[in-house]
Amino acid sequence: MSTLRVVWYSIVSGANDYWSIFTPKSWVFGWLIRVVSQVTFFALIGTLLQSQVQTEFLLVGNAVMVAGMGATFALHQPTAERGNGTLPLLLASPSRPVIVMLSRGLYVVADAIWSALLGLAIVGPAFGLHLPWPRSLLVIPLTALVGVSAYCFSTFLAGVIIAHRNINNLVVNTTIVLLMVLCGVNVPVSEFPAWLEWIARCLPITDGLEAIRGVLAGDPWSSVAAHIGGELLAAGGWLALALLTFGRFIRAGQRDGSLEFAS
Repeated sequence: MSTLRVVWYSIVSGANDYWSIFTPKSWVFGWLIRVVSQVTFFALIGTLLQSQVQTEFLLVGNAVMVAGMGATFALHQPTAERGNGTLPLLLASPSRPVIVMLSRGLYVVADAIWSALLGLAIVGPAFGLHLPWPRSLLVIPLTALVGVSAYCFSTFLAGVIIAHRNINNLVVNTTIVLLMVLCGVNVPVSEFPAWLEWIARCLPITDGLEAIRGVLAGDPWSSVAAHIGGELLAAGGWLALALLTFGRFIRAGQRDGSLEFAS
């Protein structure tokens, strides 16, 4: 029960933080416009190539990538907590620190999933993207799966760099770029060398994105299910790594003095 209480209060405090960052107006005219512009930019590349297939490939890939990109912003969380002076309090929780961090940052992944779905819904019809009914409804939980998978991955990385705040922004930006390059967002992973495709399959987003493309393209359910299984496996693997290593990284930083509690 103690852990459940910690999870609940972590979620509530994270949600309160979120509403202190955004107002509805700033979210729509700041963040949402950025999302729509980003997806539109890549869809226009397909239009310039005079290929509807390429247009839809780039549009769907970059819309879904918003869920992964937003979830990756969870890497900023330890730095933000340190700057706010709340990191020592969170680490002193009666629950495991990774549980607190995972719960407190859920607003990040929720916002990322919602943003991705809105980007797809707004930009897709403008470029003639066909959304088959009712199977296109499956895009909603699949986008959520992609966001959660990327969140598990970013939580693991947050533990890795929690004692190295000076490289936080570098790691965030590098991670987002690498995910865009390796996860089939703009180039099919089937075009990669076998060893690179294997790496891509181990990352979040890759299989979830292919499942979404398969749903929209009318691929057999067996193929879609295989990609869903791959994404679930990736999410579970990164979550397990985060649960196993987050506390170890914190304890290592405390032992050698590299874990700073103030900015």
